[in-house]
Amino acid sequence: MGKNLVGNHIRKLRFNHDEMTQQHLADKVGVTRQTIIALERGNYSPSLELAFRMAHAFNLPLEEVFFYGDNTKQEE
Repeated sequence: MGKNLVGNHIRKLRFNHDEMTQQHLADKVGVTRQTIIALERGNYSPSLELAFRMAHAFNLPLEEVFFYGDNTKQEE
């Protein structure tokens, strides 16, 4: 199976939101801290519902939290 092509800016966004902890974000969106870790590492693609909940938690449009394809250089 290929590499996960859904990337995200979660780690950077947490830092920019008063250094929000992984646990705090997990509590806000109703998942475990382990899920947040897996998302940040790109080991897990969120459901559409979870993706929208996360975007809402950061008060940003979905495309400012997640991206698809080879936009991985945006994180560097």
